[in-house]
Amino acid sequence: MKKVTLGVEGMSCAACSGSLEKHLSGKDGIMNASVNLVMANATVEYDETKLTVKQIEGFIKEAGFKSTGLFELKDEEKETRSRKIRLILFGVLTVIFLYLSMGSMIGIPTPDFVDMNTHSVVYASVLFGLTLLFLVYGSDIFLKGFRSLFHKAPNMDTLVTLGVISSFCYSVYSMIMVFCGRHEFVHSLYFESCAVIVYFIKLGRFIDGASKNRTKQAIKDLVQITPSKAVILEDGVEKQVTIDQIRQGDTVVCRPGEKIAVDGTVTSGSAHLDESFISGESKPVSKNAGDAVIAGSIDYDGYIEYTAERIGKDSTISAIVRLVVEATNTKMPIAKIADKVSGIFVPAVMGIAVLAFVISAIFLPIGEAVTTFVTVLVVACPCSLGLATPLAIVVSEGKCAQNGILVKKSETLELAASANVIVFDKTGTLTYGKLKVAKFRNYSTLDDKTLFCYAASLEKLSSHPIAMAFAGMGAEIKEVSDFQNLNGLGISGKIDGIEVAMGNSALLSSLGIQSNHDDDEAEFAGEGNSIVYLAVGGEVVGLFGVNDLVKEDAQKVVSALTARGIEVIMLTGDNETTAKIIAGRLGITNVIAGVLPEQKADLIKKLKTQKKIVIMCGDGVNDSPALASADVGIGVHNGTDIAMNSADVILMRDDLHKIVDLITVSKKTIANIKQNLFWAFFYNCLMIPIAFGAFRWASITINPMIAGLAMTLSSLTVIFNALRLKLIKFDKGE
Repeated sequence: MKKVTLGVEGMSCAACSGSLEKHLSGKDGIMNASVNLVMANATVEYDETKLTVKQIEGFIKEAGFKSTGLFELKDEEKETRSRKIRLILFGVLTVIFLYLSMGSMIGIPTPDFVDMNTHSVVYASVLFGLTLLFLVYGSDIFLKGFRSLFHKAPNMDTLVTLGVISSFCYSVYSMIMVFCGRHEFVHSLYFESCAVIVYFIKLGRFIDGASKNRTKQAIKDLVQITPSKAVILEDGVEKQVTIDQIRQGDTVVCRPGEKIAVDGTVTSGSAHLDESFISGESKPVSKNAGDAVIAGSIDYDGYIEYTAERIGKDSTISAIVRLVVEATNTKMPIAKIADKVSGIFVPAVMGIAVLAFVISAIFLPIGEAVTTFVTVLVVACPCSLGLATPLAIVVSEGKCAQNGILVKKSETLELAASANVIVFDKTGTLTYGKLKVAKFRNYSTLDDKTLFCYAASLEKLSSHPIAMAFAGMGAEIKEVSDFQNLNGLGISGKIDGIEVAMGNSALLSSLGIQSNHDDDEAEFAGEGNSIVYLAVGGEVVGLFGVNDLVKEDAQKVVSALTARGIEVIMLTGDNETTAKIIAGRLGITNVIAGVLPEQKADLIKKLKTQKKIVIMCGDGVNDSPALASADVGIGVHNGTDIAMNSADVILMRDDLHKIVDLITVSKKTIANIKQNLFWAFFYNCLMIPIAFGAFRWASITINPMIAGLAMTLSSLTVIFNALRLKLIKFDKGE
């Protein structure tokens, strides 16, 4: 199975994206299709043995839209400038149009040769000619409207198209009657309605498009953040190359003021780098030999050389862009409701418009019946309904991305807003994971130096945070064979042909090794140490007490989460005594200790069966089963290997306050979406009856021009409300 994201032209409302999504999902060979209105793209998972990308593009065309090929965040400045110029020109024509058609009605003198009463033929001809210009200007709307109608998936464009064409045809009929000498028909010309409706639709979409472009700016900035050139070393000689010429393994040079060209690892030198674009942290980060560097980071003050590792599409920047784009292509449950409503709403409006026409034709002149028909169609266009959810999602996810919180799926925001339990892994999440050997007991005839050698040699091959405590012991390192990582228990291997194992008491039990050192274990654990036994040749020879440091902000974060009514649980494979000491420092009362990674996942599932919405926060590697099982999995990450992380949310910087920030954004995003949906539904519930003529008895009516303006204002209300999410203030933990 493959996944491809294609750009799509021609979508203008939720009904458009919904109909395309339904069309694609129904095709053989397509496993999943998600269409994003705001980003104007479609992400399709398909069976490459049955379909090609070209065939998928054909399916998009069948649905009445156009594929623009593989989706890229391209520079739209020229296109936007062209659209703005056309909008200004037709804005001037709209003012002229309204002046000619309505000036005399409100007492503004108009040129005599186009006076509707004395020169009705010239008047009708001029308005007809101007209207043709507007019909050409709005031809894209009409083409999409008819295509959607023919594909039995009517949308907003269909409503506008039917309304404008109906008004235009009736006006042409009236114009012909004027030409035939029936000058009273000059008052039945509705050409200005056609023109103004088209203009307001174009104006609304221009503003909408500009808003969407602003919400994508954070992603565009990431795309453009890497330098175009870099300096590499070839046989000790510096050579300037373009980014695409850099290969894995090349040694790249970076000086003060320059940017890191590609992801890599520092081999020599030291510097402070600005990584704020990816972590949200303005404070420069110190980099020395062995440290990872990320493309786009700015070198403040030092000369460094680093080995190129991740290039092009494999780089951190590319992975972030890819994940953020894919995230906006997933749908919240609340968004799916809006899509379903839009799919029913458009056909219903068409039925209401026909009914309004029939009733009006019975009691009113045919011209007013046509006007009522057109007004209902135009005023009910679900622009605001289509924008209510996706725009808020894109704005909030952009806000998160700018602050080092990478959300992979948009439904995560809805779940995080409802979460009532958060489970923290201890080591490396609530604690720094920078361990040291605080205590040691030797139970053998071997000297301490030999035991330290065994321990350091074995732990050197381990990726567990505890291994770091043994790396700084300065012991001799020997070769290890038959190394095994025993998940949740410890590690084992052979040194000089002797079986050596290190781990917790559960490891000893699994290997059938007896231990008579419970008192020492209790003493070590009582001082907050993690317990590590050393067994050589099937016998316990040593006991290490390894200590960890609690993160400075952990206690404040726990307090902030508890204050929000969220239950905090600490989960660890460590022994219960040590775990409770750490938990006590943090103010956590619910502690579950001595669990394996698989058992962590089982606990998460158990909490979910109790109807709890669970957030799991871990290191993204050892806690993968639990992260995948939770409603929301949060990986505390170093920002250099995000594509491998199984979490739903990745914290690009080791800052637990970002969890509080995520919940803040989630709650405000859901509230914002509900506000948008309310105003979109309220607008239609209010305006459709007025357009229908239900309040004609009270002299409350509207015409197609006012309907077009009202529809645009409705969309603007939703747009500006969604953009308020950019103003969210994050908790700095101060």
